Amino acid sequence: MIPLSENSTCTEQQLIAGCIRQQRICQWQLYELYKSPLYTTAYRILNDEAHAHDALQEGMIEVFRDIRKFRQESSLLHWMKTIVIHKSLRKLKQERRFESLDTMQYEEVTEWQDNLTGEFLDQAIRSLPAGYRAVFNLIAVEGYTHRETAQMLHISEGTSKSQLYHAKKLLQQKLKELL
Repeated sequence: MIPLSENSTCTEQQLIAGCIRQQRICQWQLYELYKSPLYTTAYRILNDEAHAHDALQEGMIEVFRDIRKFRQESSLLHWMKTIVIHKSLRKLKQERRFESLDTMQYEEVTEWQDNLTGEFLDQAIRSLPAGYRAVFNLIAVEGYTHRETAQMLHISEGTSKSQLYHAKKLLQQKLKELL
């Protein structure tokens, strides 16, 4: 149950129905319910707070406009995340922040110390070039396949695999530097 006020609650279905009827309280509740995971997804891709907020807001506008199209083939959060991911990727492309692949080769295996924290890992991921970071986050963090990632980014599956490979190797290098 999702609280609409201190005295009332509704199911996700009722919340969706309220958003279809453009009831502001339902739209506000939907936004409040999912803003954190959606913002986090946008921020992981964009690595910029202002752009992540913009992608979230643009995504929510599309959610409210197109909620009638939600076919419940996946969870509501997954559907909303897909919209925010598309908005985030569009922002990256608008800024031409995708880097082309380099020819650096990495052969070395890295052993990690026990003091590797989430903070170090997050910092290293945020320092990746935008294209690498987008592919890494979509596949390694969000769980999309190479095929889905390639479709979202309008690249080939091979490019997706290559970008992920290079992202992982660069991530290893950056983590070494941070530690």
